[in-house]
Amino acid sequence: MFVVAERRAAAKNPGVLVHKLRLQRGWSQEQLAELSALSVRTIQRIEKGQSASAESLKALAAVFEVELSNLLPESGMQSNANQALSPEEALALRQVRRIRGFYLHLMQYAFVITILAIINLASYPRYLWVVWVALGWGAGLIAHGLSAFDKIPLLGPEWEKRQVESRLGRKL
Repeated sequence: MFVVAERRAAAKNPGVLVHKLRLQRGWSQEQLAELSALSVRTIQRIEKGQSASAESLKALAAVFEVELSNLLPESGMQSNANQALSPEEALALRQVRRIRGFYLHLMQYAFVITILAIINLASYPRYLWVVWVALGWGAGLIAHGLSAFDKIPLLGPEWEKRQVESRLGRKL
């Protein structure tokens, strides 16, 4: 149901294919930017689905050694089935992005709490106010982790399906 929509989105969005090709080669966004002479920000924008200039798509096509038509929206992506995302790949990619977001959040938490702990201990060591910040943010971090790893069934795919069906007034 949702997968059909993701496949259609992949056919309209060259960013999905760019992301897949980059991952297949094991390149980071920085490496792709260097190889294509584009900025990292441009690569990020394209992969997020924002429009890309013809020059950017030409550079990416050259780096990936594919025809430019494969990267143009609504073109060769539908006919080139071995490069378009399968439903399973689209779901796996979405799940990996959610987990990556959680790990980034975890690193931010560790960094900021460490800095705040240093400030707390340097300025007022008798009262550890940083504990309250760590507990509050930590609760949000736990909720994020449970969501990223699909441990909260309340807002999972089944809930999403029920919400869409209720708004449509019919089964998907």
